[in-house]
Amino acid sequence: MKGIVLCSSIDRSGRRWRHAAWLGLATALAIGSVGSLAAGDPRREQAAPAAQEKTRMWMIIGGAQRFAVTLEDNPTARAFAQMLPLTLDMPDLNDNEKHVRLPRSLPTNAVRPGTIRTGDVMLYGSDTLVVFYKTFPSSYSYTRIGRVTQVHGLVEALGPGSQRIGFALD
Repeated sequence: MKGIVLCSSIDRSGRRWRHAAWLGLATALAIGSVGSLAAGDPRREQAAPAAQEKTRMWMIIGGAQRFAVTLEDNPTARAFAQMLPLTLDMPDLNDNEKHVRLPRSLPTNAVRPGTIRTGDVMLYGSDTLVVFYKTFPSSYSYTRIGRVTQVHGLVEALGPGSQRIGFALD
């Protein structure tokens, strides 16, 4: 494999040992630097920031409480981000979600997640934004837009009834 150096040494009896190969492999696997992303490879420096960069938006509930949302890296999230800033009156549904029809359709790639998690921000169909504030099993299909980073206080902030929710990029 690239990035792993096979070293050998000769002991007192004259036998050659290839000891560093396994150590190098174990180290490379442990730190994730196997192949072309080995330390010192210029492509590693280019790849690392891209993997770490996530677009973040803010969800502002009732004009006061702010929750960071990490957006997915997909066409739906990018199209939604292009609509921002946006403030929407979102009614409650089933005591676990806020939803609203968006002014225009977004690209979709719907999947059945099986379990909806507190803080999921998804698209139902092609034009219904949904913010989930409780975890529950679901057989419905959604396209992922993002996820609230820290959900502590989200249930209380969204609570029952309609909420005015703003969305803005960081």
